[in-house]
Amino acid sequence: MTRRRWIADEVNGNTAALVGGHAAHLARALRAEVGQEFDIATGAAVRRGRIVSISKDRVEFALGEVQALKPAPEVTLALAIFKFDRMEWAIEKCTEIGVARIIPIIARRTGAHLTAAALKRSERWQRIARQAAEQSRRSAPPEIATPVKLTQLGDAGAECRIVLAESEGYVRLRDVLRPQLPGVALAIGPEGGWTAEELQWFRDSGWIAASLGDTILRAETAAIVATALALDSLR
Repeated sequence: MTRRRWIADEVNGNTAALVGGHAAHLARALRAEVGQEFDIATGAAVRRGRIVSISKDRVEFALGEVQALKPAPEVTLALAIFKFDRMEWAIEKCTEIGVARIIPIIARRTGAHLTAAALKRSERWQRIARQAAEQSRRSAPPEIATPVKLTQLGDAGAECRIVLAESEGYVRLRDVLRPQLPGVALAIGPEGGWTAEELQWFRDSGWIAASLGDTILRAETAAIVATALALDSLR
């Protein structure tokens, strides 16, 4: 049986702990018991952990052997900010799939109210990513960057950079991706897509314009499909 994985809040030598609401979920909702074993991500590794004590806001583990991990491809998602309920669904699912980093982008078509509110959502987005990472047995959640304007995005830390847009003149995403790539950055536009000026900025900055096909997808769907295709191609 596959053991559930938890990302430790505290690590000290051969012990680790979950605290606060994180611990309460394991202790109350999942009815944890002393002696149960889980995989515990410590930041440096994933180790076998056995519960040694439980309280309402703290669960402590004795750490054992290190678990083998497969290296994961590096996919960065530059995600234009759009309606939060759908954007947060994209963050959750792309985390489960295996995205390494998410950079929220303030695009031309990002509403002023969303821009103002996005600067206060970082903690919530990080919590969503952490929960999704544990659920999918990742060793760490993706980095959730502070929202930036498009002109501050730069190269997004990747040699291969692809902006998704719908046009008959663009190559298909699957034709751009190659297994030997060390990593890739994907840029997904907001509702209504990138403006012509934004697409020109991407081209001038060395990004490749690509399409997911003949249909027009919602932003959250495009993010999930593109991330899945990229990760599958890089593995």
